[in-house]
Amino acid sequence: MARPRIPFLPRRASVQSWMMLTFALFVGGAVVGIGLYSFLVLRGQIYEAARETLRQQAERFALQLEAQPDAERMVLAGEQIARVTELGVHIATRDEVIGSFGNTPEAGSFFEQDEVVQALADGFGYDEREVDGDTRLFVAVFRPETDMLIRLAEPEPPLYRAVQKVQAVLAVGMALALLLALIGAWIASRQVVGPLRTITRSAEKIAEGDLDHSIHVRTRTKEFSALTRSLNRMASHFRSDIEELRRVQRVQSEFIGNVSHEVKNPIFAVFGYLEALASDNLPAEQRKRYAQKGLANLTRLNNLFSDLIEIAKLEYREDMVRPEPFDLQELIAEIGEMLEPKAEEKGLELSFENAPLEVYADRNRIRQVLTNLIDNAIAYTDEGSVRCRMRRHMDKARVEVVDTGRGIGQEHLDRIFERFYRVDTARSRKMGGTGLGLAITRQILEAHGTEPHVESTKGRGSRFWFELSLADSASGDGLGAEPEVAQVVG
Repeated sequence: MARPRIPFLPRRASVQSWMMLTFALFVGGAVVGIGLYSFLVLRGQIYEAARETLRQQAERFALQLEAQPDAERMVLAGEQIARVTELGVHIATRDEVIGSFGNTPEAGSFFEQDEVVQALADGFGYDEREVDGDTRLFVAVFRPETDMLIRLAEPEPPLYRAVQKVQAVLAVGMALALLLALIGAWIASRQVVGPLRTITRSAEKIAEGDLDHSIHVRTRTKEFSALTRSLNRMASHFRSDIEELRRVQRVQSEFIGNVSHEVKNPIFAVFGYLEALASDNLPAEQRKRYAQKGLANLTRLNNLFSDLIEIAKLEYREDMVRPEPFDLQELIAEIGEMLEPKAEEKGLELSFENAPLEVYADRNRIRQVLTNLIDNAIAYTDEGSVRCRMRRHMDKARVEVVDTGRGIGQEHLDRIFERFYRVDTARSRKMGGTGLGLAITRQILEAHGTEPHVESTKGRGSRFWFELSLADSASGDGLGAEPEVAQVVG
């Protein structure tokens, strides 16, 4: 439901306009209220008090005059009253004026004056008029029981002039207050609008894609400084998030391209071999060779999808790392005995003898890691040896796989654990690798709170190593008594 619009307020306006309008509205309202009270209420109250005072004097003097025994003594008393009070005094009856005392200039007949007419009709009359350029107050009191009428004339009281001066000062002061309020509103609004405009311009630049732009506001206002810091932190987070999204997008695009390339090659090869096997005049020996190659490509394709599923489980936490204490050397010996025939087939010396050492990790996952590293070392070593050695390093167990193979160039070391990254693409595919073994190794180790490292020299071999928590240190942290389930962080 739409809110009703206030007629004199704009639909849309700047902060500066709103602040000045608000100041003008409130300060102006206060000024108008004070002015109305001063010019109407206060002035009326003062005039009413002066009139009432003059009436009381007239009634009191009438009583004094009525107490006189004859007209002559009444005239003398009226003269004395005028001399003492410095008031103009008229003593009269309904038909004639008995006496006039003091400074009482008059324009027109005495009985035609408004206050006299009111007094004869109602018993009391009041008027205020100018006489010879001066404002005078007139009060008349008629006493029907004695047929006496007394009228007092008083110059404008000094309090009237003081009120007029106060009113003039108030008018000037209120005008200055309104002007100063508007100036203050303008200055205050500039202190607000200036930083807001700077922040707006900076936000527009960031929205247009200038992610490196920072917001700088010159202000002494604590709130704006805090807002600027918050916006800069938010922009920094946005920059980091956008850069991460771009990186993920690049990795995703590269990953999809690599997967499609890795999948298409064995599929096309299988198609080709199946088409050849469908030929009626194909020799049996060649048919057998094509069938074997087709099965090899299907095996490679199956391994590829198995590795992709493994990575997906690790990334999306569909699998768990379940750490437990176990003898790491016992696991290394099992893997060494399994891979020793492959090393002997290439004429390599495989060494895996170490002192027993208990670690706290997921035994099956570490088996995957060691199998990948030792198998790769054997695959890329043509002569010499492959050694899997282990030792205590501070409160960790350091595991190293060292070979005397062809080594890895320095330009490849930073990317060796990326998915589908191959140092020698043609040779890797020929050997049946999927390019995902080291990526899986990295994710498993990261799930254990550690990471793999590599050192290599071209033509002189490579050294891969990682560290695991010792079983006794894990127990000291409260992890050894009851193995807990830790989720994989991809």
